[in-house]
Amino acid sequence: MTIDRNTMEPYAEVRKDMRRKVVDAKEMRDLTFADIEEETGIDKTYIASAVYDGASTTEEEAIAIAEAVGLGGEEDVLEGLQIPPMKGQEDPSIPSDPALYRFYEVPQVYGPAMKAIMHEEFGDGIMSAIDFEVSVDKEIQDGEEHVVITYDGKFLPYKKFP
Repeated sequence: MTIDRNTMEPYAEVRKDMRRKVVDAKEMRDLTFADIEEETGIDKTYIASAVYDGASTTEEEAIAIAEAVGLGGEEDVLEGLQIPPMKGQEDPSIPSDPALYRFYEVPQVYGPAMKAIMHEEFGDGIMSAIDFEVSVDKEIQDGEEHVVITYDGKFLPYKKFP
């Protein structure tokens, strides 16, 4: 198989086909990512990330996810879940979808403050997006639904030159 290193074709097509099948099967069974988490024991955000090109799974995780949505034994689904995705390949323009725009807007508004606090508490460095977990949860506060997004990344200090 010849791989285009810029687009990772044909891997990108395999992942696209997997995503279509998993999302369709999930919707046909009226499942949420939380339902799949409950059945598989795999974090719902990690599952969604694997389906939407943010992560790849192990073979065991792929089998569990595929079985949970009724696609057990579909080799292309299992393969698609395990192929490392090309991350950050979406359109570089500002997202127009309101939910996605908020994820773009938050660091634009709060990023400098978050960075200042991180540097005060940890020193000069960055948060890893490799040794990293993200979760999306619902919480009731004062009788209203709130979205709680947690980033949990290892701190990586910058090295000092001698």
